[in-house]
Amino acid sequence: MNLYSGGIILLLISSKSGPLKGSVRIPASKSHSVRANFFGLLSEGVSEAIIKDPPGDAYAMSRVIREFGSSVTIEGDRWVFSGVGRELATPTNVIDVGNSGTGLFISYAVSALLDSYVVITGDDQIRYKPGRYGEPLLRALKMLGARDAISARGDGKPPVIIRGPLKGGYAELPGINSQWLTPLLIVAPLFDNDTEIKVDNLMERPYIRMTLEWIERCGGKVENEDYRFFRIRGGQRYRAYRHTIPGDWESACFVMAAASMIEGSDITVTGLDIRDNQGDKVVIDILRSMGAEVEVKNYGIDGIRIASSRPLEGIEIDCKDIPDAIPYLAVLGTIARGKTILKNIAPSRLKETDRPATIKMELEKMGARIELKENEMIIYNSKLKGAMIDGHTDHRIVMATSIAGLVAEGITVVSDAEFYKKSFPTFYEVMRSIGGNIIRVEKI
Repeated sequence: MNLYSGGIILLLISSKSGPLKGSVRIPASKSHSVRANFFGLLSEGVSEAIIKDPPGDAYAMSRVIREFGSSVTIEGDRWVFSGVGRELATPTNVIDVGNSGTGLFISYAVSALLDSYVVITGDDQIRYKPGRYGEPLLRALKMLGARDAISARGDGKPPVIIRGPLKGGYAELPGINSQWLTPLLIVAPLFDNDTEIKVDNLMERPYIRMTLEWIERCGGKVENEDYRFFRIRGGQRYRAYRHTIPGDWESACFVMAAASMIEGSDITVTGLDIRDNQGDKVVIDILRSMGAEVEVKNYGIDGIRIASSRPLEGIEIDCKDIPDAIPYLAVLGTIARGKTILKNIAPSRLKETDRPATIKMELEKMGARIELKENEMIIYNSKLKGAMIDGHTDHRIVMATSIAGLVAEGITVVSDAEFYKKSFPTFYEVMRSIGGNIIRVEKI
């Protein structure tokens, strides 16, 4: 049974659309929602988060933290967590993170707080796709005192077996994947001893800023030396929090990109705040540079308007802090005049799929002309045509190819469509409401 479909496999079928019009609300941030669950677990007392249109990963993490002793009450948008601090329960079952990569790696570190064995696994993608390689984090856990932190199959992927307890000390990590650093920063304040973490060439910094913000929100302190050294005093405690989860910029990007591609479109997205530390808010600057009209009203609180009155122009984009943007940027590149160059794309190869390679393969089915190097992608203006697309159980590939179908000649059919619910549970309804020619087909 699939985590996001309840046993029903979905297809999205899209076709060429006229101008997109209307106003839509963007659901809560997936990245913030995952952190809200774990800080709800590790804080002492009762925490509360307002999570509007919760992403699938939020529900998956609520099940995870219950295994460690937290209780979670969900009433509409209101999520209430009873935290246990350092008094974690030993899970009575295997920890199943579903399809959450961030949740997978945070679960490793939380498990390592216990002086008992914990097994962590996930769905097929989590267990087999290259982006779930976690050996650098497993090595760091051992450096900080874990007795065992091993991949059952010896390939660095789940199932993983962890036994703590973590004590603190010194650890090193490569900086290509922020998901290896975030778990250590979250648990290190709870160690008995002080900790220092050295990171080589950290990329995806906005995600680390997000993690540090959550630590501070809950009363923790981390010393950060230019994102190269992190020093954390041991013996800290997290206090309960109350917080409204901001809208998800990563989800908004697909809607904004679709509007910018179709001339005559004029939409407004709500629920966002440009003061939040999500890196993907740079989409505003990207779309403006490519020629779209973007108006931000009251920091986005009163909406962000996107309109398209002329063809987009290809530009060069540094993607080191926005690894999740590669799929929709590649689609934009096929529509833009000239060529679009995406630089520093290596972090995107370590996600649900090797996203540069995956989106290249799928867009080429639609007639795109793309050159791919290890750390760079060049996309040329292309005339897209409908095709049968493999969604690769990757929510961002599913959504990117679906919006590509809105500007392609003919019909585009995208498989594994149920996975959009992982991050953007209302994607289908939102796109339909602004005039996108997308239909959803359930396949039992």
